[in-house]
Amino acid sequence: MTSERTRSMLRHERKIWRGGAASLAGVDEAGRGPLAGPVVAAAVLVTPGFFISGVDDSKKLSPGRREELFERIMSEASGVGVGIVDHSVIDEVNILNATFRAMHQAIARLPVQPGHLLIDGNRFREESDGSPGARRIPFTTIVHGDGESFAIAAASIVAKVTRDRIMREYDRLYPGYGFGRHKGYPTLQHRQAITRLGLSPIHRRSFTFSRPHSRGS
Repeated sequence: MTSERTRSMLRHERKIWRGGAASLAGVDEAGRGPLAGPVVAAAVLVTPGFFISGVDDSKKLSPGRREELFERIMSEASGVGVGIVDHSVIDEVNILNATFRAMHQAIARLPVQPGHLLIDGNRFREESDGSPGARRIPFTTIVHGDGESFAIAAASIVAKVTRDRIMREYDRLYPGYGFGRHKGYPTLQHRQAITRLGLSPIHRRSFTFSRPHSRGS
């Protein structure tokens, strides 16, 4: 990663540090769009001087590169928290509230409370399920933050790799759906599997399951 790109990826963090916060955490999620499985959020604690070259929006990285960076983030970051909210809770509280709940869990599982949060997206609710650690922390939301902030990008990698590993386990438990390939996202292959096999125990019943169109229809 070039020095210019490094400066760009740390500009939000440097602004927070200049404001007096000794540490901050980037927060991101994976799994809002799939038809099955959990939503996973990660929070990565970042202090001045910490940087891992190559960290970027997880969607821009190959699976192998994500795994490599995941291991480095987990071993080198000052702290990592992960929150996992399963399909049954998503059906109960809706995907947006479930996402906030996963984020709160991730923040609460950091070893220390950060002085500021950088959160991917344009919305964050300070209180969802009463999770400790997610209240009264100043926060900044950043649209497309996983490509704009090192801390958020690191969180996006942790969330994505964690969720992908969960879905590979589900692929072994519920063969035939292809969870190991599409990770629960609404691909044609996935929809065809639902038509053929019906819904699995990990499908989100509150989501819409339209049948795949045959060619020419």
